[in-house]
Amino acid sequence: LTVLNFNQRSIAEIFEMIATLSRLVGKEKEGCALIGSLRRGLDEIADSAKAFPRRPRVFFEEWNDPLISGIRWVEELVEIAGGEVLFPELRECGKARDRVVDPAAVAARNPEVILASWCGKKLDRRQIEARPGWAETSAVRNGHVYEIPSGCILQPGPASLTDGVRQIHAILASVLGVETIPGSPETL
Repeated sequence: LTVLNFNQRSIAEIFEMIATLSRLVGKEKEGCALIGSLRRGLDEIADSAKAFPRRPRVFFEEWNDPLISGIRWVEELVEIAGGEVLFPELRECGKARDRVVDPAAVAARNPEVILASWCGKKLDRRQIEARPGWAETSAVRNGHVYEIPSGCILQPGPASLTDGVRQIHAILASVLGVETIPGSPETL
């Protein structure tokens, strides 16, 4: 059995891990059914996002000090949900220290939406909004700073592929002033 590094997980690798675990516990059929259900849910969200008039620029903040951008599967989920990630060049960086960004670089890229999930720590919107230069970003000016509970997004498993991505999609739909299409996740 190979021990996998969850820091470098992509959505496809999460599905592979579910399949492996289901085989190990003698529940391969159930694991395949779960993977199929998760894939269908992600496809529904992606289809709904296609109806968006545009893809807003999203900064996902995994930690505040140092400032860490979203891990690979989170950035993939932001894209599925209808957003354009602010630092696509960092998506392959598995280690948090390799995804540290300068707050000035975030402000310079002018996110339209800031999503934050500080693992085990409550989000402080005022702290985010008070960073030098961030008051001028579209996200802060328009009040589009949101918290996604870490249990819904920062674990590479079913919760991020269901609850987390649905929350992101609903937020982006709300920011754009559009409704999700029938059959897609409900808005918050």
